[in-house]
Amino acid sequence: MSTPSLEREGEAMGPAPLDLSPDGDAGSSDDETIQGDRDHGHIADLSDHDVDDDADDAPPVRSSVVASRYHDLLRDQADASDDALSADGLPRRAGSPISSLLSVPDDSPSIQGSVRSSVGSSVPPSIASRPGLSSPTPSFRPFDRRFQSRISSPSPLSPRPLSPAFLPSHSRNVSLSSQQLLDPSETETSSPPWEVVRWTKLNKLNGQAFSEAGRRGFGSPTCVAVSASIVLGTSKGIILMFDYFQNLKTIIGPGTKAVESGPITAIAISADHTTIGAGHANGNIFTWDTSRASRPFLAISHLDPAQAQHRTMDGHMPNVAVTHLGFLGTRHTALVSADDRGMAFSHLATRGTGSLGRTVKTVRILGRYPDTPAPSTKPVKPSTVLAFAPLPLGNLERATDAMGLTAMLTPYLLVIVSTTPIAQTQHKSARPKDVAPHSAMSGCLAWFPAVKLKVPDPVTGSTISKAKLVYCWSNVLTVLDLDEMPSENRDKPPSLQFKARSRWKCEEAIVAVQWMSRSVLAILTISQRLIILEDRSMRMTEAFDLIHKQIYHADMFSTQLHALVEQLDEEDTSMHGVVADAFYMSLKTYKGRIFLLGCNDISIGSLSNWADRLIALMENGDYVGAIQLATSYYTGDANKLTIGLPEDSVARHHLVEDKLMEIMTASLKYAFGQRQKNEASADNQHLRELAETCFVACHNLGDTEFLFDEVYEWYDEGHAEGIFLEVLEPYILEKTIRTVPPSAVKAMVTHFVSQGWESRLEEMICHMETTTFDIDQITLLCKQHGLYDALIYVWNQALYDYITPLIDLLTLLKPLMQSGDYDSSGNMMEDEIFGVNALKIFPYLSYTLTGRIYPTGEVIDDELAFKAKAELYWFLFSGNTVEWPKGGGKEFLTRPAESQEPPFPYLRMILKFDAPSFLSALNEAFEDPFLNETQEKQLNGGTGKDLPEEQVFGMTVDRQYIVSILLEIMNRDDFAPEDTIYLDMFIARNLPKFQQYLIISGSALDKIIGGLCNYPGADLADDAQLSAEYLLSVYQPPDLNPMIPLFQKAGFYRILKRIYKTEKRYGLLVQTYFEDPNDQEDVFNCLADCLKPQAGLTKKHVLDVHDVVKQHPTDLIELDPNKAAQTINTYAPELHHFLIESLRDGSVLQYVYLKALLEPESESSGQPESNFDRDFIELYVQLMCRYNPTHVSAYVGLVQAKNLRLDKLLPTMEDTGVIDAAVILMAQEGQVQDAMDRLTKHLYTLESTLRGLLSGTSNNEEEKYEDNEGVDTQEVAEDILKSLQKYTHVGIWLCQGQMKSSKQPTAVQRKQSSSTPNDLTSSEKLWLDIIDTTVQITRQLSTIVSSPKPNGFSGKGDAPHLVDSEKLVALLRSLVQHTFTALLTATSAQVQGSESGDRLVTSSGGSLTFLRILRAFLARAAATSPNLADLRAVLQSIFSAYAYEQSILQLSNRLLEQQLFVDVKQAVNLRQRGWRPKGSTCEACGRRLWGPGVSGNVFEAWEERRGVEAEKRETKKSATAAAAAASESARGKGIATDDPSQRQEGIYAGKGKGKSTELTIRQGSAADQNQGSRGEGGGVASVNGNGNGNPTGGVRNTQPLGPLVVLACRHIYHQKCLDALLQGQEQGGGGRTVDQFGRKCQYRCPIDG
Repeated sequence: MSTPSLEREGEAMGPAPLDLSPDGDAGSSDDETIQGDRDHGHIADLSDHDVDDDADDAPPVRSSVVASRYHDLLRDQADASDDALSADGLPRRAGSPISSLLSVPDDSPSIQGSVRSSVGSSVPPSIASRPGLSSPTPSFRPFDRRFQSRISSPSPLSPRPLSPAFLPSHSRNVSLSSQQLLDPSETETSSPPWEVVRWTKLNKLNGQAFSEAGRRGFGSPTCVAVSASIVLGTSKGIILMFDYFQNLKTIIGPGTKAVESGPITAIAISADHTTIGAGHANGNIFTWDTSRASRPFLAISHLDPAQAQHRTMDGHMPNVAVTHLGFLGTRHTALVSADDRGMAFSHLATRGTGSLGRTVKTVRILGRYPDTPAPSTKPVKPSTVLAFAPLPLGNLERATDAMGLTAMLTPYLLVIVSTTPIAQTQHKSARPKDVAPHSAMSGCLAWFPAVKLKVPDPVTGSTISKAKLVYCWSNVLTVLDLDEMPSENRDKPPSLQFKARSRWKCEEAIVAVQWMSRSVLAILTISQRLIILEDRSMRMTEAFDLIHKQIYHADMFSTQLHALVEQLDEEDTSMHGVVADAFYMSLKTYKGRIFLLGCNDISIGSLSNWADRLIALMENGDYVGAIQLATSYYTGDANKLTIGLPEDSVARHHLVEDKLMEIMTASLKYAFGQRQKNEASADNQHLRELAETCFVACHNLGDTEFLFDEVYEWYDEGHAEGIFLEVLEPYILEKTIRTVPPSAVKAMVTHFVSQGWESRLEEMICHMETTTFDIDQITLLCKQHGLYDALIYVWNQALYDYITPLIDLLTLLKPLMQSGDYDSSGNMMEDEIFGVNALKIFPYLSYTLTGRIYPTGEVIDDELAFKAKAELYWFLFSGNTVEWPKGGGKEFLTRPAESQEPPFPYLRMILKFDAPSFLSALNEAFEDPFLNETQEKQLNGGTGKDLPEEQVFGMTVDRQYIVSILLEIMNRDDFAPEDTIYLDMFIARNLPKFQQYLIISGSALDKIIGGLCNYPGADLADDAQLSAEYLLSVYQPPDLNPMIPLFQKAGFYRILKRIYKTEKRYGLLVQTYFEDPNDQEDVFNCLADCLKPQAGLTKKHVLDVHDVVKQHPTDLIELDPNKAAQTINTYAPELHHFLIESLRDGSVLQYVYLKALLEPESESSGQPESNFDRDFIELYVQLMCRYNPTHVSAYVGLVQAKNLRLDKLLPTMEDTGVIDAAVILMAQEGQVQDAMDRLTKHLYTLESTLRGLLSGTSNNEEEKYEDNEGVDTQEVAEDILKSLQKYTHVGIWLCQGQMKSSKQPTAVQRKQSSSTPNDLTSSEKLWLDIIDTTVQITRQLSTIVSSPKPNGFSGKGDAPHLVDSEKLVALLRSLVQHTFTALLTATSAQVQGSESGDRLVTSSGGSLTFLRILRAFLARAAATSPNLADLRAVLQSIFSAYAYEQSILQLSNRLLEQQLFVDVKQAVNLRQRGWRPKGSTCEACGRRLWGPGVSGNVFEAWEERRGVEAEKRETKKSATAAAAAASESARGKGIATDDPSQRQEGIYAGKGKGKSTELTIRQGSAADQNQGSRGEGGGVASVNGNGNGNPTGGVRNTQPLGPLVVLACRHIYHQKCLDALLQGQEQGGGGRTVDQFGRKCQYRCPIDG
C-alpha cells in the first residue's frame, strides 16, 4: 500500500494532509520564534553594525598612538610647571573654599569694611582675607562647599587618559578587531601578514581530472563529495575517487548504464564511506560499492512513459535532473533525492542478493507531478528544491538517527520531514520577512549533527551539543536548534522541537553554506566572497574574495522559475528579480577544511590558527603587534573559535600564557640587542611602544613580577629606565599597580625630579603602598621640593603620625608672625611655599577629621581614624604648647622670640592666618559622629587598654567645648569683623543641626544676630541673612522690635517678611516687598493673599494695604502692567481711578494698564469694557490712537456705541489720522453719509499728497533732487497707494453695511421712476460716491504716475528716488477694479439671499441696482468730464479684468494635458527599454561582466555616459522650447497650425519605437522580441562601448572587453564571444539570420537556441 502523497508544492507526508503552501498557516514560524526570543533576550540577531558595537564594548588593547598623545600632554603639562613664577603652574584645589586664592590681585573685588574703612576696629583681618594678597574675598561661601584634593578623584576633563590597558587596539590588528569589511584605503595595512585561508592546490589530482586528456576520457567535473576520499562526478556520468595522496583509486561507471544516463548532477557518500550514490541528468540514480565497482549496487530508474502516465508508482520524471542526493543514517539502501522540478522522493531497497535481487520502494515526499490537476482554491506557483540535505550521524547515538530527517528548502518554505518508519512532516517555516524585496533568489542549508563534547559548553554547561540546521534564503541566514523530547511510551519515537536561535543578514545573497566546525560557518555569497561566521555570536570574523578561484556554478533553477521572474510584480515584495546559479555542489567542508571545486582545479583551504598568526607577525618583525595579538587571545577578545582556541578560559589561558611570555622575552632581547649594536640611531618611541604593550600583557596575565624582574631589568641595563617609569605612571594613578620595588622607587624619584615633574611624582607617591618606601629619603625629598601632599601621605600611611605633618605646615607660618600677629605687608604670602603650601592645612584637617585619607579621599580604618581625630583635637584644643615627638625634649612654639605663649597657641595661629577656611573645615568636622557625647565615644573607641594622653584628651572634646573655645578666642578685640562674621555664621548654621549638643545663652545669640546684621561687605549679605534665618528657626528672641531696625538696615527682607506676616502687619509686609530688590515681582501674590476674601483682614488692615499701594503706583505698574491691572481689578477695583490719575497723562504706562484692563489676553472675545466707566474706554481709545493706531478700528467695532462719545473722540482721531476708526464710529452713530463724506475727503487728501510727491512742484530740478535726498520716493508712493486701497476698502465696507441694514425697493416700485441720481437710495448713493471718488482719483493720478519723468530727474545719474511706474499704475488701477468687483458681488449676494417667493422680482431689482449706479456714475462723469477719452483707460481696466481670466484658464488646461501625455509616454518607454541579465559572467568565457569583482573603470564610464545623455537632453529641451516659442509667435500672427502630428514631432523625436540615436541599447524588431520572450533568441540588447565601461580604454584593464549582448532569454555574452560561437554554428547552418539586404539582423542564444 503506497503512502498518500501531497499534491501541492511544499506538502510533506503525514497522517493527515498538511498545508505547506506559502499562503497557508505555517505550523512553526521561525520569524515568530526569532521575534519571541529576541524579546526575551535569548537570540543573537546581529547585523554587521551590531557586531561592531559589541566589539567596541569589549576591553580593547592600548594603542601606541594614544600612548604617544598621552605623553605629549604630559610634556605640555611639564612645560607649564617649569615656570616657577607663573601662578598657573601651581597646584590648585578645584572646588575647595580656597580655590580662589591664586587669583590675580587686580581681579580681586574690594572688600567693604576693610582695615581703613571699618569703623571702630583697629585689628587687621586674617592674612588670607586681606585684599591684594592673592587671597579669597569673604564671599566664597565657606559653609556651602567642601574641601577637595586634586589627587583624590581625577576630573573627567583631565588630560590624563585612562590606563593603557583600556585603550584602543594596535592598528596592525585591525583585521581581527574589526567586524566589517573595511576598505583597504581606510586601514593602515591592506591585509595582515598571515593568510586568512591557506589554500593548497591538488596538482596531481588536477592533472588527472582537469587535464585535456582527463576531460576527454572522463568528462569535466560537475560536483564533488568529500569524506575519507575525494569523489568527483563528471559530465560523462563517470565517478572518480581519489585518496588524500591524490591517487586515483577507483573509476566508477565506464561500460555500465550510468554513462548512458547523462552527466552526474548530484553525488553522495554513505556514513561508512563504502558506498557512493550518484544522480544523473536523465533522472536515474545509481549506488556503487567502492570495493566492487564493476556494476551498480542499486539502480533506481526514472519512470518510463507508461508509469508516468498511469502513476502506478512513484519516481523521478524522465529527463528531469536529480539535483540533490543523500544517504539516510548508516544504511546503504535508504536514500533521499530531489530534482529541479521541485519533487523529492525517499528510496528504500529491500534485502536481497545483488542488485537484481533487490527491489526499491520509492515514496514521494514533496512536490507534484506535472499532469496533476491544479487545485481550485489556490493558484499553483512554480517551484523547485533550492537546497536539500539529510541529517548526518554524530559521535553519539540519538533517536533521530533512525528517523531519516531530511531538510528541504523551496522558494517559499523550509520543510523538515522524517522518512522512517513513515514519511511525516516535523517542521515547516515560511520565508522570513527580512528578505530584501526583489533581491536575487537563492537558497542553501547544512546540518550539523549532535556530538558529545570533551569540555562542557561554556554557555549552556552541557556536554552534548544539539543537532542544528543552518539555512539561508537570499541574504538572510537562520540557525535552527533541534531538541528531542522523550516520549512517555518507549515504543513511540520522541517528539522533536525546532527553535530558531540566531539570525544574521548579509549584504548580498548567499549561495552556499557549510559548517567548518561546531561553532564556525563558511558562507559563500553570490559575488563569490567567502565569509567566516561564528555561530552563537553571529560575528563575522573574516571575509575575502574568491573570484580568482573561478568556482564552478551552474544554472539549475531558472528554467523552472522562468515565469516567476519574467512576470515580476513590483507590488509583490516576496518575489525576486533574478535567480542565482547553484554553487552548493562546489563548496564542501570536512574536518575543518574547505574543498572548493573550480572550473579548472580543486583547492583545499584551511584557516590559519592562532599560533600561525603569531609566528607570521614575528617573522614580519612586528613584535609589538605579536604581543598585542597574543594578549587578545589570552583575554578572549579575538575570534577564538575561528582561530582554533578553546572557549574555556582556563584552557585558553594555559595554552596562550607560555607563548605570550616567550614572545615578550624574545622581543625584549631583540630590541635591546639592536639598541646596543647601534646606539646612535636608537628609537625611544619603539621602546615606549614595547613597554606599553608589555604592561598591558602583564596586567592581563596578573603577573607584575615579570614586569619588574624581567622587563625593568632590560630597560635599566639599557639605560632606558625613564621610558619604563613614564609608562608605569598611569598604572599607579589608576591603582592598577600599587607596590613597586625600592630600587624602582628610587629610580622613579631620580628621574621625575631630574625632569622637573615634582607634581606628577607627588601624585604617584600618594597612590602607592608605603611599605616599599625609604622613609628618610622620601620625606627629605618632599621637604626639599615642597611636596607637602606626598609628605603628609607618607607620615600618615607609613608612620601613622598625624601631628608631625601639621607641625611642618605650621612651621611655614612662623616667619610671618610678629608680636602675635602676622606681617601686614603680606609679601611672604606671594611666595609659593607660603601662599599655597601653608593653605594645605585646611583640606588636611577636613579630610582627617572626617575619617578620610589625605589627599586621596579614601576611608581610614575606624581604629586608626579614631586615633587621628583624637590627636588632632588634642593638638588644637588642649590650650598649651606640646612636645612632639614625645620624649624629644623640644616644644613647638608659635612665638619663639617671646618668652610666653598665649592660650591655645596653635588654634590662635591658624585663625590669624585664615579664619574662614579653618571654620569651613571645622564645619565639615562637626558632621562627624566623633564629636558626639563622651560616653558614646568611650563605648565606641574604648579598647580596654591604657590610652596615651593625647587620645584621652581628644575623646573629651565635643561640639560644645569647641564653640566655647572659639567664642573665647575670637573676640571683637583680637579679631577683625571680617573674621568674626564667619564665627557668627558658623554658630548660626550649626546650632539648628545640633541642638541637643550645643547650649548657648540668649545674650550670646543676640550678639551673634547683631554681628550678622553688621556684615562687613555687601557680598556677604546673602550668607549673613541665610545664617540669621537658620538661627531664628530655633531661637525666638524675647523682643523682636529692637532687632527690626537692624534687619531693615542690613536688608534682611526675608526675615522681615516672616516677622510681619506672623505679626499680621500687612501694610509693612507689602511695603517690604516693594523695598526688596530681589523679590519685587512677588508683590502681586502678596497683594492677592492679603486682599482675598478668605484672608479675613480687618478694614484697617485693608486700608493699610491700600495706602501702601497708593504710595507706589508707578512702581507697581512698572513691575508688570498686566499683573498689576489683573490684581487690582480682582481685589481692589476702587483703586483704578487713583492709579490711572497718578500716572502721567498720555504716558505709555496708562495705555498698557488700560489695555490690560479692557483687552486682557485671557479673553479672546466679548466686551470686557462693559464693567468700566465710559471715561476709561474713551481714554483708552485716545491713547490707542497714539500708540497703536492700526488697532483702533478693530476695537471701536467691538465697543457698544453708547460707551463712546463722538464729539470727544473725533478730534483725537482727526489729529492722529485714524480716519477708518472715525468712519466706523460715525457709522455706528447713524451718520453714514457724513462718514462717507469724511472718507472721501481723506481719500482726496491722500491723492493730493501723492500728486504733490510725484509732480514737479519746483522749477529747479537740481534743488528738488537735493531737497528729496535721503527719501525713497518709490517706497513713499507705494505706502500712499496702499493707504488709498485700505480706505477704499473701508468705504466698500460702509456701503455693504448700509445695503444690509436698509430695505431695497423692488423693481415694480421702481418701474416708472427715472434714472437720475436724485432718485437713488441712500445705499446706492454711497456706492456712487465711493465709485466716483476712486475713478476721479485714478483718472487724475494716471497721467502723473505714467509720466516718463515722474520726478524730473534727468540730469542725475544716481537714481535712488526713481519710481517704478508700472507697479504704481497697477496699484492705482486696482482701486477701481476692487470697487466695481465689490459692487457686483454685493448686488449678486443680494439676489442669492432673497426669498424664493420674490426671486423674480428681487433678481431684476438687484440687476437694476447695479445698472442704476453705473448709469448714474456715467451721467456724473459725462457732466464733469465731457471728453470720454479721459475715462477710456479706467473703463478698459474695469471690463478687461473679467475677460482675462477665461483665456488664462483655457491656456492652462491645454498646457497641462500636453505635458501629462509627454510624461506618461516617457515613463512607458523607460520601462520597456531592455532586459535584466540572468548572471554576472559571460556564458562563453566565464569572465565577470558586471557587479563586484569586475575589472575596468565601469563606474567612471557610467558617469561619463550619464553626462553625455544629460547634455543631449538639455540640448533637445532647449530646441523644443525654441520651437514652441516660434509656434506661439506664429499663433499670435494667425499662422499657427493645429496639426497634432506637427506638435508632437518636435517633442517626441527619438523617444518612440524603432531606433534612436540617443539610446545606447539597441532593440530588435517586434517579431524578434516575441521570439525572445519565448526564450528562442529573438530580441537583443547590445551595450556599446568597452566591456569595462571606458570607451577610451581603462587604466586598470588595458585590453578592452568589447560590447555586451543581453538576449531575451536573459543570457549575457561578450559580443566577440557570441560572434565566435555563432561563427562555429554558421558552418552547421545555425548562425545568425540574414535579411533581404544581406545584413545580419539578430542573434540567437547558443544555449536556448
